[in-house]
Amino acid sequence: MIQLLTKPFINRIVCKAASAFAMIGICTTAFAMGEQPYVSDKASTGAFALSAAGKSAPIFVSPADYKGVIRAAKDLQTDITSVTQAEPLLSTNTITGKQVVLIGTIGNSTLIDRLIQQKKLNVAGIKGKWETFVLQTISHPMPGVDKALVIAGSDKRGTIYGIYDLSAQIGVSPWYWWADVPVKQQKSLYVLPGRHSQGEPAVKYRGIFINDEAPAFSGWTNEKFGGFNHKVYTKVFELILRLKGNYLWPAMWGNAFNDDDSLNRPLADEYGIVMGTSHHEPMDRAQTEWKRYGKGEWDYNKNGEVLRNFWRKGIQNMGTAETIVTVGMRGDGDMAMEEGTNIALLEKIVADQRKIIADVTGNPADQTPQLWALYKEVQEYYDKGMRVPDDITLLLCDDNWGNIRKLPALGEKPRKGGYGIYYHFDYVGDPRNYKWLNTNPISKVWEQMHLAYEYNARQVWIVNVGDLKPMEYPISFFLDYAWNPNKWPASRVQEYTRLWAKQQFGATYAIQIADILSKYTKYNGRRKPEMLDQNTYSLANFREFETIVNDYNKLEEQAQALYKDIPKQYKDAYYQLVLHPVQACSNLNAMYYAAAKNHLYASQGRAATNDMAQQVRDLYVRDAEISRYYNTQLAGGKWNHMMDQTHIGYTYWQQPDSNKMPEVKTINIPQKAAMGVAVQGLNEWWPNSSAQAALQQFNLLQQQPQYIEVFNRGKLPIKYSVSTAPWITATPQSGTIDQENRLSVSINWQKVPVGTQSGTVTIKGSDGSSISVNVPVSTIKNAPGIGFLQNNGYVSIEAEHYNKAVTTPQIKWLTIPDYGRTLSGVTPYPVTAPLQKPGGNSPHLEYMVTLADTGKVYIHAYLSPTIDFTHNKSLQYAISVDDEQPQICNVNAAANQQVWSKAVAENINILVSEHHIAKAGMHTVKFWMVSPGVVLQKLVLNINHRLPASYLGPPENYRVTTINQ
Repeated sequence: MIQLLTKPFINRIVCKAASAFAMIGICTTAFAMGEQPYVSDKASTGAFALSAAGKSAPIFVSPADYKGVIRAAKDLQTDITSVTQAEPLLSTNTITGKQVVLIGTIGNSTLIDRLIQQKKLNVAGIKGKWETFVLQTISHPMPGVDKALVIAGSDKRGTIYGIYDLSAQIGVSPWYWWADVPVKQQKSLYVLPGRHSQGEPAVKYRGIFINDEAPAFSGWTNEKFGGFNHKVYTKVFELILRLKGNYLWPAMWGNAFNDDDSLNRPLADEYGIVMGTSHHEPMDRAQTEWKRYGKGEWDYNKNGEVLRNFWRKGIQNMGTAETIVTVGMRGDGDMAMEEGTNIALLEKIVADQRKIIADVTGNPADQTPQLWALYKEVQEYYDKGMRVPDDITLLLCDDNWGNIRKLPALGEKPRKGGYGIYYHFDYVGDPRNYKWLNTNPISKVWEQMHLAYEYNARQVWIVNVGDLKPMEYPISFFLDYAWNPNKWPASRVQEYTRLWAKQQFGATYAIQIADILSKYTKYNGRRKPEMLDQNTYSLANFREFETIVNDYNKLEEQAQALYKDIPKQYKDAYYQLVLHPVQACSNLNAMYYAAAKNHLYASQGRAATNDMAQQVRDLYVRDAEISRYYNTQLAGGKWNHMMDQTHIGYTYWQQPDSNKMPEVKTINIPQKAAMGVAVQGLNEWWPNSSAQAALQQFNLLQQQPQYIEVFNRGKLPIKYSVSTAPWITATPQSGTIDQENRLSVSINWQKVPVGTQSGTVTIKGSDGSSISVNVPVSTIKNAPGIGFLQNNGYVSIEAEHYNKAVTTPQIKWLTIPDYGRTLSGVTPYPVTAPLQKPGGNSPHLEYMVTLADTGKVYIHAYLSPTIDFTHNKSLQYAISVDDEQPQICNVNAAANQQVWSKAVAENINILVSEHHIAKAGMHTVKFWMVSPGVVLQKLVLNINHRLPASYLGPPENYRVTTINQ
């Protein structure tokens, strides 16, 4: 029996200054995600004084309770001390004190069981549930005690979650250690009266997979902890529990959790973590253990007895520790099985594994939780008829890029073992590794995991988180969503980001930080940083590359400005959670932009070519400096090696051994000055090109300026002057150029003569050259129709900007805010709705457009790269113009390897349908629901093959809402 349990005051950042309290806006201390606050720093009627007047209420736990519960109670003791500087007593001895905290597990705690027997504690809705807790105040629970705050759990983890829920409410972030989030200090803590519970989790097993952990996590843990041992894993266990997770696949690149440290497994069980091994490591043995102890080939036909003995040892080592045993078999090293592997053999492997489980445990095999991961080619075995016993959980998988490959058929007979999902925030493999930074917008995670939940994949959710850092934000969302999906509908996803920012940094900056988090993940989600290069975005069309870089630069400026304002104690957390990914990716995009311009300039012989090459070199050096700061300066070097991951210089899917700067070109620049001219939207330059230089057509309804670049091709400066039609403005009108100058061209519409169709801008250089640029205009003052207006051969429309959404009582259209590459996504709702025959008043979206041309129109539907997850391959939509018969289009981003690689690399699946327009004017484009699960992001009408090439597609066209506009 322990009389007094104390814990050394661990190294935490504490907000001490009173000014910091005001700055961060602390009043209530509710920092648990999305919960109603039940802790305040102000006394109120019926509130329990957890800490007041420099004294904290003592904490009592039954000595018979789980070790993990007692350990978590120590964390609560430390958390209260961190917040209030008043350490509470923690004891398993006789209860003393007028106001006390009582913690215990129903059936394991004499304290709690006595209160239930005496009908002083109501555990209705708690007892017998999975991982459920209640937290409530009881008056006169026992002689000598006036009031008790009771935390009672239905089981071990239920009690632990109740403890950590209180910790979050008093202001301790789950990320206090893993992201250096400061603990907010308070003088007083009061628990409001009432019965507080988070209910039962919706998904039974919720966890993370530390994977692809070299060089970052491995380098860090080897330096800080001496390897993948219990010292680092207890930090992981605690984090998972604070996030209300319960499941872990441990690191396995050259590591073996059960073999590396004899304390790993028992401590996991003591903490309350359910352990497993990854999708390709059967029978609770790591792949590395086979490399250490295995003999012969990893081939069941040739080496079955050795493999059975190897697996038997895994189940023996498991003992009674909570485990989900992976069954089945892939090739050695997470590779596919040999070609021609037959289903009968694979089913025999599972049967033999289950016999081992039964023999070793002494219980029927179905008493031990098991899963079979339908990963990559294993799903093909399932599709061809392979089956496993009903109690085994079928772990369905995404495509490693966040797109779920298969879901259970609606209405099918439930499996005893249910279904689960293996999802990815990190991956090593085709078409390219992505390991460096967080590239996972939570709106996409929501959309896919919402599908999974609604299709009854609810037994296990596990996500590959790579090095764990820097995936803090999406990990939080994944586990919070797994606990209660109904709490976070699409309309609250943006609110989640604000609440998460508030939990880490307080209310004052939450909105600004949430905006930064949402934008950087959207920008990164467009294309993984590892897949970027100088050819990703268009230099010529829509000012695309320039806009991408400018947007990132603005975001970095915003993040840097906030970094200066935020209190000192928050700066380390802010840097790693907010500023670093913005800074690093802004720099990376700028480097590739400079490389793209360097190559273009070299082809044009620009005097700025070599300076642009130097800019690439400088930005490449800055990339290393940013990583070096994260590793060696941030938090005093606490996270050294976490940014060791290479990310520049890929030549195929596998990472390079070291970063490699993009290739740059240098040229010999002649002494003599020579003028060159380039115009927006064209790759040619003048006087090199024989074609007429021309800008895109200007019109009254879309009054955006365009540019002309005047550049020098020699070392000596060159002078230029500009002459224009009187209604054209081009500034600056003259100047001296060392390297280049950009002229902004706009129209003074008050001066344009009626009937004018074009004018000219003429640039004359001091070298005697003269270049004329045609400036076409449309002087139509009123819109020819309503809707989106054709401009230069295309119409671009964001999905949520429909004119009309046709619904039925059962089927609506749902906008997923901040989803996808540009604005949002629109999808039929609910995602379990039945198939629809398009036509008439069946569900569809209508988009009004006004076209100036006739002929062929190709409608590009920009869809999320959804894989056809249906059992009957029925994922479809339909498209039509006006009253034509809808064209049905099949949606499957994994239709073939080439389609899939392009779709996941670009994070979009663009399907094209052909239509004929016989008459110019107003038309209605109709996007029809056929099946749920299709998410539309954008529609682009390509008229007579005149759509300029770009990565994101054209910006949205001008929209007229009334005919007189």
